Amino acid sequence: MLHRPTITIATAVAMALAGMSSANANTLRWASSGDSLTLDPHAQNEGPTHTLAHQMYEPLLQRDMAGEIIPALATSWAVTDDPTVWRFTLRQGVKFHNGADFNADDVVFSINRTRAPNSAMKELLTSVVDVKKVDDYTVDLITEGPNPLLPANLTNQFMMDEDWTKANGAEQPQDFDNGGDNFAVRNVNGTGAFKLTSRVIDEKTVLTANEDYWGKDEFPNEITEIVYTPIQSAGTRVAALLSGEVDFIQDVPVQDLARVDGTDSLKVNSAPQNRTIFFGLNVGDEDLTNDNVDGKNPFADLRVRQAMNMAINRAAIQRVVMRDQSQPTGIIMPPFVAGWTEALDALPEGNMDGAKALMAEAGYEEGFTVTLNCPNDRYVNDEAICQAAVGMFAQIGINVNLDAKPKAQHFPLIANKETDFYMLGWGVPTFDSEYIFNFLVHTSSDDRGSWNGTRYSNPEVDSMIVSLGSEVDLEKRAGTVAAIWETIQSEVIYLPIHHQVLNWGMANNIEFPVQPEDQPHFKFLTYAQ
Repeated sequence: MLHRPTITIATAVAMALAGMSSANANTLRWASSGDSLTLDPHAQNEGPTHTLAHQMYEPLLQRDMAGEIIPALATSWAVTDDPTVWRFTLRQGVKFHNGADFNADDVVFSINRTRAPNSAMKELLTSVVDVKKVDDYTVDLITEGPNPLLPANLTNQFMMDEDWTKANGAEQPQDFDNGGDNFAVRNVNGTGAFKLTSRVIDEKTVLTANEDYWGKDEFPNEITEIVYTPIQSAGTRVAALLSGEVDFIQDVPVQDLARVDGTDSLKVNSAPQNRTIFFGLNVGDEDLTNDNVDGKNPFADLRVRQAMNMAINRAAIQRVVMRDQSQPTGIIMPPFVAGWTEALDALPEGNMDGAKALMAEAGYEEGFTVTLNCPNDRYVNDEAICQAAVGMFAQIGINVNLDAKPKAQHFPLIANKETDFYMLGWGVPTFDSEYIFNFLVHTSSDDRGSWNGTRYSNPEVDSMIVSLGSEVDLEKRAGTVAAIWETIQSEVIYLPIHHQVLNWGMANNIEFPVQPEDQPHFKFLTYAQ
C-alpha cells in the first residue's frame, strides 16, 4: 500500500523549482492534490489515475475536451449483421513508445487483460464474452446479447503492448487492493502523446513528448514536457500557482477562487463536473465493526438511514464549505447521465425533528457511535465536508468519529469491505446509469459490485441491472433504469451530498477548456499567441 506523506511548503517549492530549471514555453508544470495510484492501466478505476494514464496510454475510443466520443486507436466501429458483434477497425502506422507496431494482437491481449479477475475495469466489459482478431487491423468484440452502449464503456480501457507486457511478467493486472505489484506499476510503454521519463511516487513525474506520436498532426501537441507534482496541501498548491512555480492546477480550493482569478497572470476556468459526492452505509451486515451497538446494525434499519438523509443540511455545506461551488442533490447520479431527472435530483426533506422521531422509532433515541472513513486528498474539500456532516449527525444523536486518510489508504477500505460508513465520489464516464448500477448497486460478485461497500443485495434489482447490457428497446430500457432508481432511492443505501463543480486554475497564456470528467488531455492544450 502506498504511503502519502504530507508535502511541506519548502518541499513543494523545492520540487517546483527543480522543474523550473528546464522550463520553457513548451514545458507544462502541473499540480493536483493527489498522485496516480499506479501506472498499471487496468489496476485502478480512479479519475486521477486515469488522468496520468491518458497522457501515455490510449484506448480504442476516447472522450475529447467536450466529453464527446472520438476515434483514438480505432478509426471506426459498428455493429455487424450479427447484433452481438461489434467490429473495430484499428489505426495503422501506430507505434508504441519502444518502437513496436500496434496491431490487433495487442487489442485482443489488452481486452482480455482488462477482463481478468484482478482488473478494476472488468465491470465495464461484463457483456463481452469474447474478443477475436479478424486481421492485423480488425477486431471483433462479441457480447452476450446486443449491447448498444459498448463503445461508451471503452473510453478508459487502455491498450498495452502484448510482447512488452509479457516479457516483463505483467500479464495479470496489479492486485492493488491487496498490495500486489508488477513491472507495469512503475513502467509504461504506451502509444500516447507523452512518454514516461521519470517518476517518484507522491513527489514528481516527468513526461516528454512522443516524437513518433501518430496524432502529432491531428491535435495541437504544443507541450514538449510535463512536470507533474502532487501537492496535497491546498494552500501550498495555490501558493505554487500564484508564484508561477506551476502553470496549471486541476483543483483550485473554493476559498481561493477569487484570489487566483483576480491575479493578472492567472485565470480560473469552471464547469459542472460529471461526479457526485455521497456517503455509503453498510446496510447488509448483521452487525457493524466500527460502532458501539452490540449484535445489531443500526444502518440496516431504513428509519435510521432516512433520519440521516434528512439530517444532512446540503444547503449549508454548499454555502459554508463549498462557497457555492457545488450543486446539492438527492441522488448519486450527475445530471450528465442518462436516467437523471429533476424529480430524482430533488433534495430530501430537511427536518431535524422528523429525523429525531425516526431515530426514536427505530429504537435509537439515545443514538449510537460509529466511525466515518473519509479521504483527505481526493475530492474538493472532502475532509471539510465530512467534518460538517459529523456535526449534523450529532444533532440526531449519532456520534461520529471521523477517520480521514489519503485516498491510497481510503479506497481499499471500501473495496475490501473494511468500512461501515464512508465517503465516495463517483464519476460516470459512460454517461449512463448502468455504470453506477454495475459498480455501486449490484450485489458484490466476481464481475459486478466491486465498489458496493454498502453490502446491499437485491436479486430483483440485480436481474434488472444485468438486463440493461443487452436491451435494445430504448423505451423499455429507460423504464428499467427508472425502476432501479425508484428502488434505490426508497432504500436509501447512499446519502447523496452534491454534484461537484470543477475549477481549473492556469496561467493566462494557456487555452484549455474544462473537461466534464476532470480529464485534462494535454495533447489538446494550446498557448495563446
